[in-house]
Amino acid sequence: MAKSAVRDLTQGKPMKLILGFMLPLLFGMLFQQFYNMVDTIIVGQFLGINDLAGVGSTGSVNFLVMGFVIGVCAGFAIPVAQKFGSKDFDALKKFVGNTIWISIVFAAVLTTATCLLCSQILEWMNTPKNVFTPARDYIFVIFLGIPVTFLYNILSGFIRSLGDSKTPVYFLIGSSLLNVALDVFMIVVLQMGVAGAAWATVISQLVSGILCLIFIAKRFELLRISRDDLKFRPYYIGRLCAVGLPMGLQYSITAIGTILLQAAVNGLGSVAIAAITAGNKVGQFMCCPFDAMGSTMATFGGQNVGAGKLDRLKRGLFDCIMLGVGWSLIALVIAYFFGGNLSAMFINTNDPETAENAAEIIRLSQQFLINNALFYIPLALVNIVRFMIQGMGSSQIALYAGVFELVARGVVAICFVPMFGYDAVCFANPAAWVLADCFLIPAFFACFKIVKRKIGQS
Repeated sequence: MAKSAVRDLTQGKPMKLILGFMLPLLFGMLFQQFYNMVDTIIVGQFLGINDLAGVGSTGSVNFLVMGFVIGVCAGFAIPVAQKFGSKDFDALKKFVGNTIWISIVFAAVLTTATCLLCSQILEWMNTPKNVFTPARDYIFVIFLGIPVTFLYNILSGFIRSLGDSKTPVYFLIGSSLLNVALDVFMIVVLQMGVAGAAWATVISQLVSGILCLIFIAKRFELLRISRDDLKFRPYYIGRLCAVGLPMGLQYSITAIGTILLQAAVNGLGSVAIAAITAGNKVGQFMCCPFDAMGSTMATFGGQNVGAGKLDRLKRGLFDCIMLGVGWSLIALVIAYFFGGNLSAMFINTNDPETAENAAEIIRLSQQFLINNALFYIPLALVNIVRFMIQGMGSSQIALYAGVFELVARGVVAICFVPMFGYDAVCFANPAAWVLADCFLIPAFFACFKIVKRKIGQS
């Protein structure tokens, strides 16, 4: 086993450990967002506003399904992190073995269901007719790639649970460059339209997953499993579901609110859809540090709970929140001064047919970015506190934060967008983040007491 790749987060200064774990993870997420952004930029520049709006209109349903997959995979990795922290390597391998079987079942069911219901889902979302075809062509291919998403996220989650946040980054860098090349080849050369952008994403992620598998086989002895580890064990399956399903459902419940909001945006026309699409792409890029902080807290919390070192949880949480506040202020400055220029990357401003709409799209997109950036500190808290709670093993409690986000976005979409239009859309996310924090902050202290009592009893 490559000992240098394994990192024990139960010893040493929390801030130093958090930064050391988070920064490679952040670079990986930035590259992942990069090749997602490349899809959108090439679509906007070479295929036009309708195709751009079509891809953007699938964002919420994409988040509904892929968010569930990513959440489930992150949840499956938490027992592995906890067993690594407690140095129970026999149980660690059994969790890995049972994760393989449960992931195969989940991937098969989700892929079949989403592909069969693809068109119906877009109709339920009130997708405009002029963007329906590109939306369907794009999201159908993404749904076909669900097994690939499982492959990469499960394997990278295992690697991170052992403290190695660097290796998945190296694979993402290579696959992101591949994605750029495939985007140009499939859209510009092969003229495959938005489906080409989707295939480029799926193929690139497949390459990352295969590279993770090869690396684990060669370098991580702790993750090499035997036939005995692959045996179906109800206890391990139950534990994986108890942690993984709430995390996946948390994303999906949050996404339902996003879908309600997207349906309301769809009623505002293709210009509003394109503006939100561009704004979301830029916003996702700027929010990568928050996602990296959250994933770091999940592993940090998991390992330290497994080791019984609860005194480190609050210190690690405080240090990470300070990082989140710092980045929130920087991101606000970026959104205010450069939000419009960043959004313009997704629009072909030199196209005579779209020049008039392009200016309005850029203006609306910057408005969306600034209004969201004003509330990035609450967003930082949502990610950091929620993932810490999950790392502590209380995924079921963290699930309710998604319900609060759903309620906030649903109320804005149903009650306020019809009255105030696009202005209301810009405040939907901030309302969701603030309401979720009202639950998560007291929930952390309650979970801390529960874990402390359990460890004291054991």
